[in-house]
Amino acid sequence: MLKIIFLFLMSGGIPVAIAMAGASLIYILFTQSSPPFVVIHRMVSGIDSFPLLAVPFFILAGNLMNNAGITNRIYNYALALVGWLKGGLGHVNVVGSVVFAGMSGTAIADAAGLGTIEIKAMKDHGYSTEFAVGVTAASATLGPIIPPSLPFVIYGMMANVSVGALFLAGILPGILMALLMMLTVAYFAHKNGWGADVKFEWPKVIKALAETAVVVGWPLAIWWLVATMGTPPQLTVLVALIVLFAADKFFNFQAVLPIMTPVILIGGMTTGVFTPTEGAIAACVWAIALGFFWYRTLNFKMFVKICLDTVETTATVLFIVAAASIFGWMLTATGVTTAISAWVLGFTQEPWVFLLLANALMLFVGCFLEPTAAITILVPILVPICQQLGIDLVHFGLIMVLNLMIGLLHPPMGMVLFVLARVAKLSVERTTMAILPWLFPLLGSLAVITYMPSLVLWLPKQFY
Repeated sequence: MLKIIFLFLMSGGIPVAIAMAGASLIYILFTQSSPPFVVIHRMVSGIDSFPLLAVPFFILAGNLMNNAGITNRIYNYALALVGWLKGGLGHVNVVGSVVFAGMSGTAIADAAGLGTIEIKAMKDHGYSTEFAVGVTAASATLGPIIPPSLPFVIYGMMANVSVGALFLAGILPGILMALLMMLTVAYFAHKNGWGADVKFEWPKVIKALAETAVVVGWPLAIWWLVATMGTPPQLTVLVALIVLFAADKFFNFQAVLPIMTPVILIGGMTTGVFTPTEGAIAACVWAIALGFFWYRTLNFKMFVKICLDTVETTATVLFIVAAASIFGWMLTATGVTTAISAWVLGFTQEPWVFLLLANALMLFVGCFLEPTAAITILVPILVPICQQLGIDLVHFGLIMVLNLMIGLLHPPMGMVLFVLARVAKLSVERTTMAILPWLFPLLGSLAVITYMPSLVLWLPKQFY
């Protein structure tokens, strides 16, 4: 009955969070099994969690980076690195999303931030609007896969899994997804006879490669100094930061400092310097330092607006989490999760069959529910089955998030679909058709990630 009420409210156009809380309240009033006040109590306890404090700070850090002129720097860096390839701006789109994913943590921010610049540039260079929209939509799914990631924080809290391990687990799959997307761009470039969009210039390429080397070499140098030379960690990091800023000033790098956001975040978490919540605060401090003092592209008026936008987004996300908490609790209390678990385990005991069925379910659910709501509903149902079948919960978390990100590209509830339709001034129907070819690299990535857990778990196992 609970599910019927929820579906009835959803079909009436009621927002998903209100539909979940309303269905739970109506069910309690109808059955009189618990006092109505339990709805409020469970909703409050659902967001009374220390890890959830990371949510507003990650949102704030992403908003600060998005409004501090960082997107133009990322675009120019990607243009210098891969713009000279055939189908250059398509490759730039993917590489730019990989970099931006390390700051925003959401697919919608990627689509709305870099997407505006990339789609306009691609159209100006003669690419069809449909191709520009398709590659932008596909690359936006990298936002929550490459750390930091808001869906990983929500999943980690719900499934009692290390957020740091989830962040590390997303790195190699994110690289795989980017490579498959770039291969797709290369296919379209070969098929349509596209050339490069910028001239190959050794100085620009070498500078872009040097920036990449700095990003990779900086944390490795710190690790070597601390582990081999025995230098004090705090002093080493401080000196390394001074050297990094000096190099950025001297060589006028485009994107080294913004790209350092996930490096600092993951480095601090894996070495135990700070928790995910403290890491989110560190990301905000880093974004404020870059925007206000280094690039000087932010001012107090902009900061106030960014904070208000963050409050609005945070309130929406946490209201969904709160509503989904009472709904998930009701599903458990009424025996729905137990019945589903028993049915699935009675149908199959093979992990690969369960993962196939779970992928189909999550792809379907992702087309109708916002990822945060979908995670909070699906975790209580699917995680117990994973535990009984011996499926690693970090691995399953990545599978769940990728499925739900693919769902963002489809009607009727695909937020990335609607954002890009508005940005590109296309109808929803044409935008949907433009995205369809890009499902091949996304679903191919999903298949590899699902049935090659070693790709996902190799990095987490090195540190956890």
